[in-house]
Amino acid sequence: MRKKNLNIKPLLCLGGLIFILSSCASLPPRGSPKTQTGLASWYGAPFHGKTTSSKEIYNMYDLTAAHRTLPFGTMVMVTNLKNGKSVSVRINDRGPFVKGRVIDLSYAAARILNMVGPGVVPVKVEVLGNIQSHPSTPKYCVQVGAFIYKKNALSLRKKIRKYFNDVYMTVYKTPQEKYYRVRIKASTKKRAQHIARELTLHGYTALVLEERN
Repeated sequence: MRKKNLNIKPLLCLGGLIFILSSCASLPPRGSPKTQTGLASWYGAPFHGKTTSSKEIYNMYDLTAAHRTLPFGTMVMVTNLKNGKSVSVRINDRGPFVKGRVIDLSYAAARILNMVGPGVVPVKVEVLGNIQSHPSTPKYCVQVGAFIYKKNALSLRKKIRKYFNDVYMTVYKTPQEKYYRVRIKASTKKRAQHIARELTLHGYTALVLEERN
């Protein structure tokens, strides 16, 4: 059983205890083979740099996760049902080994979902399959958020437009759900990294991505 890291280093400016959501403790995993709902947890510093079940080295700053049965390399979308925030992660480990929990996220993924503090939250997990296709000439963008609620994405887009002009929203559709993603256009990878750093200074979590769809 993985135990949560209760003392994240100050360089991440994230501290405090991890509190278990007792109100969700009895939520059982359920859903079709393509979707599950249940509890998500996360694991961080104690496992950073160690070998995962897939033989990869665990990096708590990568967007990865542990799942009990999905094949390694499977991409899934995980949505925090408390706030509607979503993140796509790649399965590269096995777990969690606690009844009722359906996925164990990396620190980076947990931070995007705003679940580092709570430690355990109710989520929906949707299998996306293999989406790792690469364009011949990469185009870059910075993603500031992804939501299942359109109003949340519109609100974030309005806030980000105070700092940047090229802010837009895309809709990613799956058979089960629509995801509203707030992004900023970037002419180069270097420009995207600069935008991400500026957003971090304003308190946002930003991801530099190759724009595919």
